[in-house]
Amino acid sequence: MFKPRLVMAALVAAATVLGVLLAGSALAPAQDLESKLDAAESKLAKAHERNGVLTTTIARDGERIDRLTVEVATLRKRQAAVRVRLDAKQAELDEAVAQLDTAKRRLAVMRAHLKRALVSLRERLVAIYETGTPDLLSVIVGANGYDDLVNRTEYLNRIHGMDEAIVGRVRELRDQVKRTVARLRTAKNRIEAARDAIAAEEQALATARAAVQQRQAALMAARGARVAALRRIRAHEEELDGSVAKIQAQIASRLAGYGSAPLPAGPIRGGSGGLIWPVNGPVVSGFGSRTIGGSYEYHPGIDIAVPSGTPIRAAATGTVIFTEPESSSGGYGNFTCIDHGGGLSTCYAHQQSFAVSSGQSVSQGQVIGYSDCTGYCLGPHLHFEVRINGAVTDPMAYL
Repeated sequence: MFKPRLVMAALVAAATVLGVLLAGSALAPAQDLESKLDAAESKLAKAHERNGVLTTTIARDGERIDRLTVEVATLRKRQAAVRVRLDAKQAELDEAVAQLDTAKRRLAVMRAHLKRALVSLRERLVAIYETGTPDLLSVIVGANGYDDLVNRTEYLNRIHGMDEAIVGRVRELRDQVKRTVARLRTAKNRIEAARDAIAAEEQALATARAAVQQRQAALMAARGARVAALRRIRAHEEELDGSVAKIQAQIASRLAGYGSAPLPAGPIRGGSGGLIWPVNGPVVSGFGSRTIGGSYEYHPGIDIAVPSGTPIRAAATGTVIFTEPESSSGGYGNFTCIDHGGGLSTCYAHQQSFAVSSGQSVSQGQVIGYSDCTGYCLGPHLHFEVRINGAVTDPMAYL
């Protein structure tokens, strides 16, 4: 409710009012300090705004870094899986090459056998052509007895069997050659397919590695940008905070020098809602929710900037409910509340001293105390509240 930055705005306004009331020569220095503080506060507000934007960006960068980390881990797993598959393809290729070599050697052997079988068949055909093949009648007629007939018949059968064996062998070798050629073609296709698969896997592996490297580079760049941005914004905020604190100290010092000067009560300033203004000064902090340093808080009244010692008037006729000293009121400092009847009451905080006591009847405009900076504040101002049946409401609706 009583944050330093808002109270310092009251302090600045108080310095300006004091400069007008006390001496014309004090106006220029007060305005000069006010201008410096306004400029410093403006820069600090912009820095806070950039800080908010940067914080959001950093959060997004953090999410991006997390995603990149997951992607890097995924790509590494893919690399390992591709390597396993490449090894399996290489083993398959080696097996196919070994089968091809074996088939080639068998083909060479079978071709040699076929060549020899063809030579034997050719020689037999030449011999049959030159000598003629003995038929069964010639064998019977030329036989010398039964035993000779049996021997000649067996010989003839052997000749025919040998011829058939040679022809069958030639056919078998021919078929083996055809089957071997088919197997070689299949093996060749397998080898080509394996090579194509290996080439595709190698390309995928290269792409995965490139993606890993790119994401690792992006990850490092994001981290570097995040650290650099944090360092810059923090240094800038510290510098601006130092400037604001220095100007605030100067204003506080000047107000301390003016604090003992007597101040008049000033003219009564009427309000449109039935109450009068308890003091004449600018409202430096309104009623309700407000944002301080990026966080929200609820302000139950309004803060009116006035110098220390400014007389405080009763906003309406009523009875003093209590005058609570700083020692027991907490952040309110010296605190007074007045009951106006009908559930309406008003309260006045941060007083320098009381001019009334608990239970006393007061009239509208009567001085009830003097402003200061008791309780939780950094500069003199009046914190003014309006309550309906004990619940705070916006005082501007009654002023």
